[in-house]
Amino acid sequence: MSVWKRIGSILKSQSHKPEPAPASLLHPLEETGVGDIVTVDLEEYIVTGKVTYFDRGFAPHRFAYYLQSGRRIDCLIVEKGRAMDCYMCEFLEGSLDDPSDVPTTLVLDGETTFELEWNRKDVTRTEGRTDFRSNDEVLIWRYYANQEKHFFLQWQDGKFVAMQGNRIPAAEVKRLQAASPNAAKK
Repeated sequence: MSVWKRIGSILKSQSHKPEPAPASLLHPLEETGVGDIVTVDLEEYIVTGKVTYFDRGFAPHRFAYYLQSGRRIDCLIVEKGRAMDCYMCEFLEGSLDDPSDVPTTLVLDGETTFELEWNRKDVTRTEGRTDFRSNDEVLIWRYYANQEKHFFLQWQDGKFVAMQGNRIPAAEVKRLQAASPNAAKK
């Protein structure tokens, strides 16, 4: 066999290799949906609602998952950045009347003092059971007491939602995707 035939057969064999399927560019925590099972610190929850936060014209940068375990409903907040920041939160009762009344310092139960870290305005997209409406603006305030303890306050159209939680490593959150209805038909 001549050198040219060998080169031709090598080029021909390389051109017929199937292209690998493109991997999803989304992090598994971004792809979590209503009905999926999420495990946090060895406790399993079902996702009953999802709020996706974004700036108009830009990709989503924050997700809030409403997680149910028995009767209890908690919230897992995932913020995109250089790394995924995760916060496991519980909902708190309280009231404020006006978003302009939101303080920069909060004292909870007379023990923990939270300082305002940042606030912003986003647009929401919702699925399942949540406290918010889709395609509407929401104001968000994030407070911190230390590296682990955080407090979130959100306001949309006259309603405040307050949550207190701890930062957790993203590696502690595991997701089991729910079977799609189309997969059962195959």
